[in-house]
Amino acid sequence: MGVKLFLLIVFFAVMVGVGIYSRKHTRNVDGFVLGGRSVGPWLTAFAYGTSYFSAVVFVGYAGQFGWKYGVASTWIGIGNAVLGSLLAWVVLGRRTKVMSQHLKSRTMPEFFGERYGSKSLKIAASVIVFIFLIPYTASVYNGLSRLFQMAFHIPYAYCVVVMAAFTAVYVILGGYMATAINDFIQGIIMLIGIVAVIGAVLSGRGGFMEALGTMAQLPSDVPVTQGQPGAFTSFFGPDPVNLLGVVVLTSLGTWGLPQMISKFYAIRDEKAINTGTVISTLFAVVVSGGCYFLGGFGRLFDDPALYDKATGAVVYDSIIPFMLSTLPDILIGVVVVLVLSASMSTLSSLVLTSSSTMTLDLLKDNVIKDMSEKKQVVTMQLFIIFFIIISVVIALDPPTFIAQLMGISWGALAGAFLAPFLYGLYWKRVTKAAVWASFITGVGITVSNMFMGYIESPINAGAVAMLAGLAIVPAVSLITPRIPEKQVEEIFTCYDEKVTITKKRSLE
Repeated sequence: MGVKLFLLIVFFAVMVGVGIYSRKHTRNVDGFVLGGRSVGPWLTAFAYGTSYFSAVVFVGYAGQFGWKYGVASTWIGIGNAVLGSLLAWVVLGRRTKVMSQHLKSRTMPEFFGERYGSKSLKIAASVIVFIFLIPYTASVYNGLSRLFQMAFHIPYAYCVVVMAAFTAVYVILGGYMATAINDFIQGIIMLIGIVAVIGAVLSGRGGFMEALGTMAQLPSDVPVTQGQPGAFTSFFGPDPVNLLGVVVLTSLGTWGLPQMISKFYAIRDEKAINTGTVISTLFAVVVSGGCYFLGGFGRLFDDPALYDKATGAVVYDSIIPFMLSTLPDILIGVVVVLVLSASMSTLSSLVLTSSSTMTLDLLKDNVIKDMSEKKQVVTMQLFIIFFIIISVVIALDPPTFIAQLMGISWGALAGAFLAPFLYGLYWKRVTKAAVWASFITGVGITVSNMFMGYIESPINAGAVAMLAGLAIVPAVSLITPRIPEKQVEEIFTCYDEKVTITKKRSLE
């Protein structure tokens, strides 16, 4: 217990120290929200990766999907690295930086408002962001607190409140720059921790080959491959179709999440994009691939403690904590700091995104006409507190499993925003009506499915919402009135601006 507490105290002290150090960057709105748009490649890449992966992935997703799909769940991590990181940076990184800076937009709703010339689109987007980031935040608290209970035997409620308090302190003190520096520190901890944990867990089951051999003997209880041994070690697992749905939601979803896209707004220069692409992808391979790979061996730890006593159903959120409960104290301490790192980086990104959206997109110029820079920063800091309190209240009485909470959040946000944001960066023909159609479709599919359940899994519902948006935006754009050509041409001039670069960067 002494070792675990020591690691925890050092961790929290460093986080608060970084918040105090970063205060100089919070004197204006650009500094507080985007770090002055001058964040380097390592900080940006780690900020992207650590915002991507949290306790939701480590405790919720890795446990649930590792149990369902076996070792094939590693494909989710590979998809996260290739589609969610590499291609996201290549397709979105440069264009997002250039156009958002040209439009002077600091949030995704502000981008929609400026790109499509519509204040109502900006307000609608800000409401969607605020509503659907709350269940995501609650799911992060939920996953982390379950691990704390296992390691420290501290009541769940205390864990949630302490987590919330420390997140609020360093985000309010240092804004985006504090979260970026802390994300870098936390990312290093995650990389080291996940490798150590995988090695320790598998060695406790006789090593990788023996663990794999034992998994191969387990009969499948999935309807597609009922009773067949070896399904949990097969290439695509016992249920490839649903596995693909998870890959799509958790990978393509990042392309439409405001807390992820905002990282591209803050990038400093071309070199930061090129270097950041490589770092971010490698980070995802190790962290996400490692989490799902570890979760794939969950069935080796089958125990009555993993089942609900009343219904007999598997409590997915208990699988990873139970797997780790047998580790030595020092490694449990490392795991706690690892998941704490992943979670606090995600939480800080979520609360900063939500507070900036409410202040800059909803209150400024709509409710409060004249907001000085200082008043905007103070308002965002107050919203951070408000947003954290709401999330804590939900986390103290969570309505469903972690993965379902996150699936609802990702499905609505990415379903609404991915298509109009992606097409808006590349295609001049996108219309306001098409953006509205995407908003309505993404939120509509996710929310209606919550009540009607016509798609069994909220994960698959989220994937359907995203793919529907990608089809609906071009279809509606071709049959609805165009945005005035002069307005669109002025926006796209940002890509044609001439720049001078060295031979080292280009042979042109």
